Amino acid sequence: MSSHSSPNGDRPHAAPPGPDELRAQVEDTREQLGRTVEALAAKADVKARAQQTAAEVKDQAAAKAAHAKEHIAASVSTVGDKLRDKAPQPVQDKAHHAARTARGNPGPLLAAGAATAAILLLVVLARRRRRR
Repeated sequence: MSSHSSPNGDRPHAAPPGPDELRAQVEDTREQLGRTVEALAAKADVKARAQQTAAEVKDQAAAKAAHAKEHIAASVSTVGDKLRDKAPQPVQDKAHHAARTARGNPGPLLAAGAATAAILLLVVLARRRRRR
């Protein structure tokens, strides 16, 4: 307990607050109460919170999808480069034709690249099995 206050919390040696000080205290209390009410209203607005969460999840999913797309494209390119020299000429010709066609329409480019890489991989695996 401080030496400036009495046991009941009053200020024994200070004069009671004047009207201006009371008005200032009331205004401060109103502002604090207003902020508290706004914070509680925001927490209670389930729809807005759900929309915000949905937007965050959507952004995260889009970022992950973009990252996965880049990773797949890089992997397909790497596999294609490694297998290109090992594939027979007719397969190389088909892969070249598919790549040329896909450049005109970038949407299916990844699908065409993945299919080409899969075909080349199957050809290489088939050759290895025949050699054994």
